[in-house]
Amino acid sequence: MVIGAGMLTLLIAAMGKQKKDNCKDYAITVKGIRGDDFFLDEADILRLLKVATKGKIKGQPKSSFNLQQMEELLEGNQWVKDAQLYFDSRDVLHVSVTEREPVARIFTAAGKSFYLDEHAQMMGLSDRLSVRLPVFTGFPDKKMLTVKDSLLMKDIVATAQYINGNPFWSSQVSQINLDLSCGADCREMEMVPLIGNHVVKLGNGENIDKKFNRLFVFYKQVLSKTGFDKYKTIDVRFDGQVVGAKSENPRVDSVQLRKNVEKLLKQIKEMEELNDKQALLPTPVPVQPVMPPADSSKYNELNALEDQEPDNSRTENKAADKKEIKTERKVTDKKDVKTSGGKKQPKAVMRRN
Repeated sequence: MVIGAGMLTLLIAAMGKQKKDNCKDYAITVKGIRGDDFFLDEADILRLLKVATKGKIKGQPKSSFNLQQMEELLEGNQWVKDAQLYFDSRDVLHVSVTEREPVARIFTAAGKSFYLDEHAQMMGLSDRLSVRLPVFTGFPDKKMLTVKDSLLMKDIVATAQYINGNPFWSSQVSQINLDLSCGADCREMEMVPLIGNHVVKLGNGENIDKKFNRLFVFYKQVLSKTGFDKYKTIDVRFDGQVVGAKSENPRVDSVQLRKNVEKLLKQIKEMEELNDKQALLPTPVPVQPVMPPADSSKYNELNALEDQEPDNSRTENKAADKKEIKTERKVTDKKDVKTSGGKKQPKAVMRRN
């Protein structure tokens, strides 16, 4: 009991001392997946912290810091995904901030623009950094989003993530137009390619990977031969189908457009070769050990002869033996060719199973 009471006293004293200690310094860390390019810097986070502490950070008592409230304040910023704050044993405040990652840029029907992250969270544009992302146009201008709008945002995120993860489509997709005039529960997307004078009907975001795969096969097998301006629309909305509507007045490719088409076809070929190499990787075959013959003495004699230096007399004998063998084979072959009827017969006949 005496030991327990002593430990409790020391603990209470340490907690009291910790409350009386002041913040000696702070360290701010910003994390993201774009390397050194961030939408927020240390100065922005420091301003938010000063708002929470209502003054300077260094020199204030640690008891005046409500770390949970400060984390919530930081996470209230549109660019902050997660915030972690803690004091170390040296009374230094550590602030770790993880940024949100935009995956698509949206343009509304009225011309307003914003970003969407991987969780369909809206984020305004930044004066500090501009990101090259898939562009979606025709988003409805509403203050209150409906369930249909939420489903549309999920379709946008799924489509944008697929495009961002594929180098070929990242360079080929110019923009995607949204069409909500098809019905109450209808969500249509139309892709405008960078190369070619056609529009691709994608439908909604369900099975978007399979739709782009069908379009890729159509590019490789059809458009690479007919030209990228032959079709006005290409429909990949339905499973297992690609429907193309021909253009009434196909445009003649200019010199620069033709170069772009050649570059696109080269990318298709490189991706096809890469997929073939990955599919045809050889499977390692276990090597079977060579077993010696039943008469181990003969096997040892052969190994001993192979380990010895070559002998000229043995070489001459081998050459003579080969010469005699060839002569005998020629004579035997000639005899086999002639038959009793005097007609020549083929040396080998493939038997049908």
